[in-house]
Amino acid sequence: MATKPGLLLKHLVFLGLALLGMPIVNTACAQAVIEGRVELPKSHSAPVMNKHYEIVTTGGVLAPNPPIAVVYLEGSFPASSSLPLQQIVQTNFTFVPALLPVQVGTKVEFPNLDNTFHNIFSYSPPKRFDLGRYRPDERPIPAQVFDKPGLITLRCDIHEHMRGLILVLETPHFVTTDTDGRFRLMGLPTGHHTLKAWLSSKTTLEAPVDLKSNATVQVNFP
Repeated sequence: MATKPGLLLKHLVFLGLALLGMPIVNTACAQAVIEGRVELPKSHSAPVMNKHYEIVTTGGVLAPNPPIAVVYLEGSFPASSSLPLQQIVQTNFTFVPALLPVQVGTKVEFPNLDNTFHNIFSYSPPKRFDLGRYRPDERPIPAQVFDKPGLITLRCDIHEHMRGLILVLETPHFVTTDTDGRFRLMGLPTGHHTLKAWLSSKTTLEAPVDLKSNATVQVNFP
């Protein structure tokens, strides 16, 4: 029975590593999964179906409404060679998405889909900028690079009710929960880590996790 060239090459590489006394690691299996649920706070609005998220301010606390959480694995991980361009769209006088988690170094664009002017700005210490007033396709708006970790509050100089958040993380391992608080993080490195769940500008939960190759860990907050 003939041996495929790709399979033969794989066997030769493994044989060479063995002869050199180097450990053989199956990278396809050297990953872990975390799944679970975050207990979310109650919604700040009436109990009706709302497909659009907004950022509400209660006593100086910024939180998404309906409530969702950002779950992420804290730690020092290799920097990504390339990060996808992200967008926060201005439509129907809201930011969509209202909460955007990104990794440090990510570029974010702010397209305006409303037939009126918007002026997006941020005074947050990790990233201060002011895009000026612009309508759809009026002029090219440069993407902003978010190169420092932290929480960025977005506002519109014209429409005071508009709020948006960008959560800049140092880790590439993060996910947003659904409205029931469920989440699933895949492709995680093995070892001892800290899992965190961001719920608002004042509330971040955490739990220690031990991750093993090709295994799933269940974590619920709190």
